[in-house]
Amino acid sequence: MADRIKKVAIFGASGNFGTPITAALVKAGFEVTIVTRPSSKSIFPNGIQVIRSEYTVAHLTAALAGQDAAISVVGPAAITSNVAMVEAAAEAGVKRFIVNDFGWGPDFASEPEFAAIGDTRHVAWDRAKQLAIENTGFTWTGITIGNPIDWALKRFPLMGFDVKDYTATIYDEGTEQFTGTTLSGIGQSVVGVLKRPDATANRFVKARSIQTCQNELLAAFQIVTGRRWEVHVGKVSDLRESGKQKHQDGAGGWVLDLLVFQLFEPGKGRCIVASHEDSDATLLGIPEETAEDIALKAL
Repeated sequence: MADRIKKVAIFGASGNFGTPITAALVKAGFEVTIVTRPSSKSIFPNGIQVIRSEYTVAHLTAALAGQDAAISVVGPAAITSNVAMVEAAAEAGVKRFIVNDFGWGPDFASEPEFAAIGDTRHVAWDRAKQLAIENTGFTWTGITIGNPIDWALKRFPLMGFDVKDYTATIYDEGTEQFTGTTLSGIGQSVVGVLKRPDATANRFVKARSIQTCQNELLAAFQIVTGRRWEVHVGKVSDLRESGKQKHQDGAGGWVLDLLVFQLFEPGKGRCIVASHEDSDATLLGIPEETAEDIALKAL
């Protein structure tokens, strides 16, 4: 199958993860087609074919005709369309569909407030599994990345690092380990799946660029900036309490509060996707990075 995956369609190409994935596919020599809604205002790179299509099975089947693989990396607004994308891909003869994970994977023990979000993703994952059983020409892959670390550190100071003001909030002891995948690693993970289709078929692969903790990241930020950062101390139990209260009140901000709580909850290690040896990083061609590499990218 490896030499037959040449034409690749992507949904969500202009998003936070879709942008580096699209760039990685083009750099790796794949013939990329972007599929987007007719109403989309997104601006896409020159030289890439763009198909505008309603997100229905009939319309998407036509849009995916002739494609070897398809990738969904759409945001929350389009997540309910993932089932239609999977069904259209199978109907169009697509050989590999990369389902919309790019998160913590199917087995992650998340807080109960995330159940509704997880259920929506699982519907498409389960449909892909079913179609792979019914249609021997159709396969799927999920890519679990853990924390999108360089992107998240730059975007969310609640993770503990304000890269604009050189201040840090270290939660509890700052020693809780977690794994992350950089934006370049996310792009490479997709390339790796498509270049090694037999080894990645019909399963979730586990990507990672680093395993680290807050204390290591703080030291790295201070080294690469050449200055001491102002450091505050926090407790993730406060984030758990505030996140659950916001969720109960129907207020915004609960998702980030609980995500950071899960990331740094002391003594749990719940956000370690896999050790380097047990991950698929080598298979996918994702290099292991240092805390200083991550700090430079976040800055």
